[in-house]
Amino acid sequence: MKHSSLALPLLIVFVSLATAAPAESALRPWEKNPWYWSYRDKPVLLLGGSDDDNLSQWLEKPLLEQLDRLAAAGGNVIRNTMSDRPDKGSEVYAFKRLENGKYDLNAWNDEYWTRFERMLRESARRKIFVQIEIWDRFDYTDLANRNHWQAHPYNPVNNVNYTYKESGFGTRYPAHPGANKQPFFFTTPGQRNNQIVLRYQQQFVTKLLDHSLQYDHVLYCMDNESSGEEEWSRYWARFVKNRAAKASKEVYVTEMWDDWNLTAKRHRRTFDHPGLYGFVDVSQNNHNKGQKHWDNFLHVRNILTRQPRPMNTTKTYGADGNKFGHTDQDGIERFWRHLLAGAASMRFHRPDAGLGLSDRAVTCIRAARKLESLVPLWSVQPTDEQLSDRDANEAYLASDKGSAYVVYFPAGGKVRLDLSDTKAGMIVHWINIDTGQPGPQRRLSVGGQVSLSPPDKKNWVAAIVKP
Repeated sequence: MKHSSLALPLLIVFVSLATAAPAESALRPWEKNPWYWSYRDKPVLLLGGSDDDNLSQWLEKPLLEQLDRLAAAGGNVIRNTMSDRPDKGSEVYAFKRLENGKYDLNAWNDEYWTRFERMLRESARRKIFVQIEIWDRFDYTDLANRNHWQAHPYNPVNNVNYTYKESGFGTRYPAHPGANKQPFFFTTPGQRNNQIVLRYQQQFVTKLLDHSLQYDHVLYCMDNESSGEEEWSRYWARFVKNRAAKASKEVYVTEMWDDWNLTAKRHRRTFDHPGLYGFVDVSQNNHNKGQKHWDNFLHVRNILTRQPRPMNTTKTYGADGNKFGHTDQDGIERFWRHLLAGAASMRFHRPDAGLGLSDRAVTCIRAARKLESLVPLWSVQPTDEQLSDRDANEAYLASDKGSAYVVYFPAGGKVRLDLSDTKAGMIVHWINIDTGQPGPQRRLSVGGQVSLSPPDKKNWVAAIVKP
């Protein structure tokens, strides 16, 4: 394997990339409706799923097969943590390993970056967008005796760059990373100002950006479900945006907080700072179910109303047999509730915590695209108040009053829909979410209250539009 060393000092001038796309054509909030993304000046709804969180670690053949399967289903977004823990056995570290078995944090493992570049290049070719998470807290723990920290290049025993005393690291970190006891996440100047370790962290993120800033289809999240301090996230968000600005690029960053309760104060760290965080990720809402899941999302939407931004959910939990006790049905319901509530990006989490890119995920994505062909989701907004005779979690509505209505039924039921704003007859197009196929159609009379019930007790969505 061929390797390369870092020949330049850390603080270098970052020149503009010749391949950089103009800011107005890159992935960015849509000017006409900033709840949603646009790409090359056209609105785009991000739907996806993948069988792993870090596809940049995959070898070429399985990577291309995964991307092709997603694209064929109508999917167009993946998640990519920069994780390197050896969960599958084929993962590699970013740093060069010396003949003595130790790593040099001042030299790169070219294989790691070749794989990363391939993921960026091949996803771009297929118009599949990428949400990168720069730090994954599970890489730096020994939780449940998995010994990720024991093997990691940042552990002083494994590198030639610093000692335990110099770095402030300990030999083991067996606690859940949610306890936030790992000094790795306290290095920034506003925290413990650990310049010994910070310089290597900066080098890593700079190298990452050297690759990703050449593309216009990338979003940036600082952490995977962080319980860290606010200053850690803000430092890296500013670092990414500053490096992008030096390359004449505008990028959009966020943080993913671990708290499942979206009303928790911690989430306001991103909600209240639109100047820094250009979108929000509310993936942890996907630990909630039913009406609470819907209401929590709308709570955040209400907070953001004064300055709307895209709301992404890159981890939709729910699959039979997973450790959280969530089912396939939970995953499908969460996907569709977020779709109607106004999420800009939805991805099924990897197995076994989510449906990944399974057959059920594929049919779900296909059904969503069929719906989009009838009703562009950015043209409607959640309006449950137009439903009556409705039980909790029985049905959900998004509408452009008088023009289009979308109703999702998770498991049958019967509700009344207020169509008093319509001036002409409407047609109901049923779509079977479990098969991805269209169902029956029905003509509705003008105005008033209409009774609406799906064909059976499976997952159905109704698109009600003008003839």
